Amino acid sequence: MAATALTGRPHPLLRWKQPSVIPGFGLTLGFAVTYLSLIVLIPLAALVLRPVDMGFVGFWNAVSAPRVLASLKISFGAALLAAIVNAFFGLIVAWVLVRYRFPMKRLVDALVDLPFALPTAVAGIALTGIYAPNGWLGRFFEPLGIKIAFTPLGIVVALTFIGLPFVVRTIQPVLQDFDAEFEDAAASLGATRWQTFVMVMLPSIAPALLTGFALAFARAVGEYGSVIFIAGNMPMVSEVAPLLIVTKLEQYDYAGASAIAVVMLAFSFLILLAVNRLQRYLSRHRERAA
Repeated sequence: MAATALTGRPHPLLRWKQPSVIPGFGLTLGFAVTYLSLIVLIPLAALVLRPVDMGFVGFWNAVSAPRVLASLKISFGAALLAAIVNAFFGLIVAWVLVRYRFPMKRLVDALVDLPFALPTAVAGIALTGIYAPNGWLGRFFEPLGIKIAFTPLGIVVALTFIGLPFVVRTIQPVLQDFDAEFEDAAASLGATRWQTFVMVMLPSIAPALLTGFALAFARAVGEYGSVIFIAGNMPMVSEVAPLLIVTKLEQYDYAGASAIAVVMLAFSFLILLAVNRLQRYLSRHRERAA
């Protein structure tokens, strides 16, 4: 306390405590750290340590195999493309649900959450039946030479389906809280609708949009159930990394499966870290501008 009085800065041990009317900081912090350790940190540490027995050469040979590289490229490429599509159309869907009134609006709003409740295997079977060459929609694309099911395009469709709710439900509350007076003020100053959206609204919803994008991407990278039915699962063509991991587990190649999982974990963490840094930068830039 004396050091605090002399320097004007809190003691390093006191910086951990946050002022709150409700006591129990130490207890809740210990519970949170213990819970995260048991559920997240310890399993991830075990996953990372599993390929150690292979050595660096064995690890590199396992993750640099052409089939593994192809599956990683398909998984991350399809997940990134699906997340971008969801960020664009999810913003439109959230905008329509918040700003307009139309018949059966509640039904449409409930349908957005359907991918949350629907088992992924059921979603995969339904999408395959719809987009197969003889399916309800696939039969119209087949004469045009566009094949959706059993191709990488089908993987993107499945990942877009399961990732849409993450974007919509993340942006929707922000749009609901946005004050319409800012739009009226921009319009009174002569701004067009597009200028109002880009210059006034987009900076406010950009952090939420990035959060929805990150959630949709993270969900799509590890998706398995809905993909294996519509992908075709052809090695080097439409085989995703989670399926390859399951294949190696069925072959009792636990070290090889763990090596692929570690690579997926590392890339996913780096991408999400970059998105979070960008989100934090946009939030600070918005606060300074305000």
